[in-house]
Amino acid sequence: MLNAYAEASVFCKCENLQRAGAFKFRGAYNALCTLPATDRVRGVLTYSSGNHAQAVALAGKLLGIETTVIMPLDAPRVKQSATRDYGANVLLYDRDKSTREELARTMQRDRGLSLIPPYDHVDIVAGQGTAARELFEDTGPLDVLLVCCGGGGLLSGSALSAKALSPGCRVVGVEPECANDATLSFHSGSLHVVHNPDTIADGARTPSLGQITFPLVLRYVDDMVTVSEDAIVDAMRFLWERMKLVVEPTGALAIAALHSGVVRAPGMRVGTILSGGNVDLNDALRILSR
Repeated sequence: MLNAYAEASVFCKCENLQRAGAFKFRGAYNALCTLPATDRVRGVLTYSSGNHAQAVALAGKLLGIETTVIMPLDAPRVKQSATRDYGANVLLYDRDKSTREELARTMQRDRGLSLIPPYDHVDIVAGQGTAARELFEDTGPLDVLLVCCGGGGLLSGSALSAKALSPGCRVVGVEPECANDATLSFHSGSLHVVHNPDTIADGARTPSLGQITFPLVLRYVDDMVTVSEDAIVDAMRFLWERMKLVVEPTGALAIAALHSGVVRAPGMRVGTILSGGNVDLNDALRILSR
């Protein structure tokens, strides 16, 4: 059915079935594995609206590293609960009163914890890139690869994998229209910042690309596009109803670009990364009833 909609051969990398429910586990586990023993003993700190939070918490549990996670008060409850269940110390903050970066800097200084940011970290980017690597290993060369974009860790890592394993593949990042900082940055060549963008795709509410990810996106990504909130809902409904895949709004961004016609690739081999499936059931029902 997806092939019929897209008039293409579409391949999905289902990171919604990954450990902790999202691709984020790849980067988090890789980053924690590379920590020196002295840093492991002190513990690690991160900030996230959910998927990276869970990933760091689970990686810490598996590796015996204490984890502290700063999360916004409005982060999906299912993501807050899972992060705690994996053993992390969760600290909630109000987006309107402070930023997670400010809180993290203070805690890092006061407690001597190692900071593992959600995307702007070389080991995170390297870990996230393994999702696309596995897709290419399964499918062979592709003509187009569609990847959702928040802070750019998955997108830049995937683009690096594409250029190494399928050099002719065109890599396209996908963002919500109302959280289009990376798209503006890509097309202008200068870094744009947004503040608390109002999108159902909570994984794309990052303020900007990072110091590491921005240059990688500029160099290795071929294009950036945006999709509407309605297109995200339609894609999410299609994935749930027709493909029987529980995918969160951010995870549906790549399919939204195809399903809505923002990206057209008739007759081509198209790869898509479904980045995660961590969504609160009540929130999902509210979103799908729109």
